[in-house]
Amino acid sequence: MSAIAAGDGPWLDDAAGRLVRPYTVSNGRTRPTTALDLLSQVMATGATPLGYLGPEHAQALDLCRAPVSVAEVAAHLKLRAAVTKVLLSDLVDCGGLTTKPPAFHHNPTDRSLLEAVLDGLRRQL
Repeated sequence: MSAIAAGDGPWLDDAAGRLVRPYTVSNGRTRPTTALDLLSQVMATGATPLGYLGPEHAQALDLCRAPVSVAEVAAHLKLRAAVTKVLLSDLVDCGGLTTKPPAFHHNPTDRSLLEAVLDGLRRQL
Protein backbone atom coordinates (compact mmCIF):
# COMPACT_ATOMS: atom_id res chain seq x y z
CA MET A 1 0.00 0.00 0.00
CA SER A 2 1.54 3.31 -1.02
CA ALA A 3 0.48 6.85 -0.33
CA ILE A 4 1.38 9.85 -2.44
CA ALA A 5 3.05 12.68 -0.51
CA ALA A 6 1.08 15.87 0.06
CA GLY A 7 3.15 17.90 -2.38
CA ASP A 8 2.86 15.27 -5.10
CA GLY A 9 -0.85 15.68 -5.81
CA PRO A 10 -4.09 14.75 -4.10
CA TRP A 11 -3.63 12.67 -1.02
CA LEU A 12 -4.52 9.19 -2.20
CA ASP A 13 -3.98 5.73 -0.89
CA ASP A 14 -4.15 2.82 -3.33
CA ALA A 15 -6.58 0.86 -1.18
CA ALA A 16 -8.48 3.56 0.70
CA GLY A 17 -8.71 6.30 -1.92
CA ARG A 18 -8.66 9.98 -0.96
CA LEU A 19 -7.22 10.50 2.53
CA VAL A 20 -8.53 14.07 2.89
CA ARG A 21 -12.30 14.37 3.15
CA PRO A 22 -13.78 16.39 0.25
CA TYR A 23 -15.37 19.08 2.42
CA THR A 24 -12.06 19.63 4.20
CA VAL A 25 -10.76 20.86 0.86
CA SER A 26 -13.43 23.60 0.79
CA ASN A 27 -13.12 24.34 4.54
CA GLY A 28 -16.58 22.89 5.10
CA ARG A 29 -18.25 25.32 2.72
CA THR A 30 -20.95 23.86 0.50
CA ARG A 31 -22.15 26.95 -1.37
CA PRO A 32 -20.06 28.80 -3.94
CA THR A 33 -20.13 32.59 -4.02
CA THR A 34 -20.34 32.53 -7.83
CA ALA A 35 -23.26 30.87 -9.64
CA LEU A 36 -21.80 27.92 -11.51
CA ASP A 37 -23.59 25.25 -13.51
CA LEU A 38 -21.97 21.89 -14.30
CA LEU A 39 -21.79 23.03 -17.92
CA SER A 40 -20.38 26.48 -17.11
CA GLN A 41 -17.07 27.15 -18.81
CA VAL A 42 -14.16 28.36 -16.68
CA MET A 43 -10.80 29.64 -17.91
CA ALA A 44 -7.69 31.03 -16.26
CA THR A 45 -7.28 34.78 -16.63
CA GLY A 46 -3.49 34.68 -16.52
CA ALA A 47 -3.49 37.00 -13.51
CA THR A 48 -1.82 35.81 -10.33
CA PRO A 49 -4.61 34.98 -7.86
CA LEU A 50 -4.60 37.00 -4.67
CA GLY A 51 -4.58 35.13 -1.38
CA TYR A 52 -3.78 31.58 -0.31
CA LEU A 53 -4.26 28.73 -2.77
CA GLY A 54 -4.44 25.18 -1.56
CA PRO A 55 -3.09 22.33 -3.70
CA GLU A 56 -6.54 21.62 -5.15
CA HIS A 57 -6.95 25.29 -6.11
CA ALA A 58 -3.59 25.17 -7.90
CA GLN A 59 -4.55 21.94 -9.71
CA ALA A 60 -7.90 23.44 -10.78
CA LEU A 61 -6.19 26.58 -12.04
CA ASP A 62 -3.74 24.46 -14.03
CA LEU A 63 -6.63 22.53 -15.62
CA CYS A 64 -8.28 25.79 -16.69
CA ARG A 65 -5.56 27.07 -19.01
CA ALA A 66 -8.06 26.44 -21.83
CA PRO A 67 -11.86 26.73 -21.43
CA VAL A 68 -13.18 23.72 -19.56
CA SER A 69 -16.51 22.84 -17.95
CA VAL A 70 -17.04 22.64 -14.21
CA ALA A 71 -17.96 18.95 -14.62
CA GLU A 72 -14.64 18.20 -16.34
CA VAL A 73 -12.66 19.93 -13.60
CA ALA A 74 -14.54 17.91 -10.96
CA ALA A 75 -13.77 14.68 -12.82
CA HIS A 76 -10.07 15.47 -13.17
CA LEU A 77 -9.76 16.48 -9.51
CA LYS A 78 -11.83 13.47 -8.41
CA LEU A 79 -13.95 15.74 -6.22
CA ARG A 80 -17.68 16.13 -5.83
CA ALA A 81 -19.26 18.80 -7.99
CA ALA A 82 -20.32 20.88 -4.97
CA VAL A 83 -16.75 20.99 -3.65
CA THR A 84 -15.37 21.79 -7.10
CA LYS A 85 -17.83 24.66 -7.49
CA VAL A 86 -16.60 26.15 -4.19
CA LEU A 87 -12.95 25.85 -5.29
CA LEU A 88 -13.65 27.40 -8.68
CA SER A 89 -15.72 30.14 -7.07
CA ASP A 90 -12.75 30.96 -4.82
CA LEU A 91 -10.57 31.29 -7.92
CA VAL A 92 -13.12 33.55 -9.62
CA ASP A 93 -13.31 35.72 -6.48
CA CYS A 94 -9.51 36.16 -6.33
CA GLY A 95 -9.20 36.99 -10.03
CA GLY A 96 -7.61 33.74 -11.21
CA LEU A 97 -10.56 32.49 -13.28
CA THR A 98 -13.27 33.87 -15.47
CA THR A 99 -16.55 32.07 -16.04
CA LYS A 100 -19.11 31.90 -18.81
CA PRO A 101 -22.56 30.33 -18.51
CA PRO A 102 -23.32 27.43 -20.83
CA ALA A 103 -24.53 28.44 -24.27
CA PHE A 104 -27.64 26.61 -25.37
CA HIS A 105 -28.24 26.72 -29.10
CA HIS A 106 -31.80 25.60 -28.56
CA ASN A 107 -34.35 25.58 -25.80
CA PRO A 108 -33.11 23.01 -23.21
CA THR A 109 -36.70 22.33 -22.16
CA ASP A 110 -37.94 21.76 -25.71
CA ARG A 111 -40.37 18.83 -25.50
CA SER A 112 -39.12 17.17 -28.71
CA LEU A 113 -35.52 17.31 -27.45
CA LEU A 114 -36.45 15.82 -24.09
CA GLU A 115 -38.47 13.05 -25.79
CA ALA A 116 -35.52 12.24 -28.08
CA VAL A 117 -33.22 11.97 -25.05
CA LEU A 118 -35.74 9.74 -23.27
CA ASP A 119 -36.08 7.50 -26.35
CA GLY A 120 -32.29 7.20 -26.58
CA LEU A 121 -32.04 6.26 -22.91
CA ARG A 122 -34.78 3.64 -23.28
CA ARG A 123 -32.90 2.07 -26.21
CA GLN A 124 -29.80 1.79 -24.04
CA LEU A 125 -31.66 -0.18 -21.37
